[in-house]
Amino acid sequence: MNSNLHNARRRFLSSAGFGIGNTALGSLLGNRAEARGTPAAANLMAARAPHHLARARRVIYLFQGGGPSQLDLFDPKPMLRKFDGKPAPADRVRNQRFAFIKPNAAIFASPFAFKKHGKSGAEFSEAMPHLAKVADNIAIVRSMVTDAFNHAPGQLLMNTGAMQFGRPSMGAWVTYGLGSEASNLPAYVVLSSGGGTSAGSANWGAGFLPSYHQGVPFRRTGDPILYLSNPPGVSGTMQRESLDAIGDLNRERLDLTGDPEIATRTASFETAFRMQTSAPEMMDISKESPETLALYGAKPGQSSYANNCLLARRLIERGVRFVQLNHETWDHHSQVVQGIKDSCEATDRANAALIQDLQRTGLLDETLVIWGGEFGRTPMAEHNPDAGRTMGRDHQPSAFTMWLAGGGIKPGLTLGATDELGFHAVEDRVHVHDLHATVLHLLGLDHLKLTHRHQGRDFRLTDVHGELVTKLFT
Repeated sequence: MNSNLHNARRRFLSSAGFGIGNTALGSLLGNRAEARGTPAAANLMAARAPHHLARARRVIYLFQGGGPSQLDLFDPKPMLRKFDGKPAPADRVRNQRFAFIKPNAAIFASPFAFKKHGKSGAEFSEAMPHLAKVADNIAIVRSMVTDAFNHAPGQLLMNTGAMQFGRPSMGAWVTYGLGSEASNLPAYVVLSSGGGTSAGSANWGAGFLPSYHQGVPFRRTGDPILYLSNPPGVSGTMQRESLDAIGDLNRERLDLTGDPEIATRTASFETAFRMQTSAPEMMDISKESPETLALYGAKPGQSSYANNCLLARRLIERGVRFVQLNHETWDHHSQVVQGIKDSCEATDRANAALIQDLQRTGLLDETLVIWGGEFGRTPMAEHNPDAGRTMGRDHQPSAFTMWLAGGGIKPGLTLGATDELGFHAVEDRVHVHDLHATVLHLLGLDHLKLTHRHQGRDFRLTDVHGELVTKLFT
């Protein structure tokens, strides 16, 4: 009898798989999932208590793929003008690896003018006039360091804490630790603009965590998720009846086997069904006021970083725990000045608008906003006419800048410093692992306790590293 039930269920699932039932929202779940705690489908992503008092409840991660040039944006170095066009000092580049340039490449002073802004006196280049207006709302970290000097491993390290594929992303760890407050949307949503990230979907994957913790990419046009709409001839009533029948069969099988995979799949069907209404409504920014659209520079019906920033606010309003925006336009190996201008034109207004909008809606205090790429850029110029490159900057892992705002972050702070030529972080160095530990702490999670046993040992986002950057805390 059990065998007959199993076969009947298989045949029914194969023949009744229309609409989103056919995909089981594969982008949400992947090929394999396991429940944490109770196998009851409704509890798989229930909100969980943090380890300690949280300062933030959610995250908006503005990942700037490619590596923004800190020397042209946040970290002015007047001394570079003294050495402009001359070979880099040997003592500054000794034992340092570069992706494309030689250690004796010529110094390249930034042509951008810098000014102090706000009561904090934070320094911004003229390329970011809008972010400069919210200088007193953000904390700038000038002393970031990483271990990677190429894009894919650098992005993996920044997003997953390791340079190898297969590790869970930061967003996956956050939802693993805290669950979700969204009943009709995924806990972790990914929005992209610009080019594709070098490390691809591994930047928002679940790794060895249960696969329902991975990020769900929302598409820029058409259905937010593939196959979200029912095909012609399939009504909502028909789909609801089919899902109920599938649920009955799944519950019978779950009672027989206790396999948490079944509860995971049942939960995915139900979430996807609710998303057929909630996701299109959430993606429709035309209902925002003209003033809000103008603030961001967002335009309904178009695909842009500005639209994604506005969507990020709409997502966290609806309980989404972790929103990741990927914008890959910052890899300026040639003509860095024009590249900076173009990238800032696409992002600067929207970044500032997001901070202003979160503040005026009362969401900033409980939302942690993170901005930055996988590394920075060199003080030397990249010049290779054979490759069509001139007046660019190479990858710089030993010094770069990120900024944070919101839940628990000290506003108006500029933390850390690099040497007078911008080669190395020399004060209050913050490694990627330290950033991860700090982000988790602000969300109420102890990075030493948030672990998952895999292949015989306990893994965590920070691996065996990570120190809290307490100077960032309010």
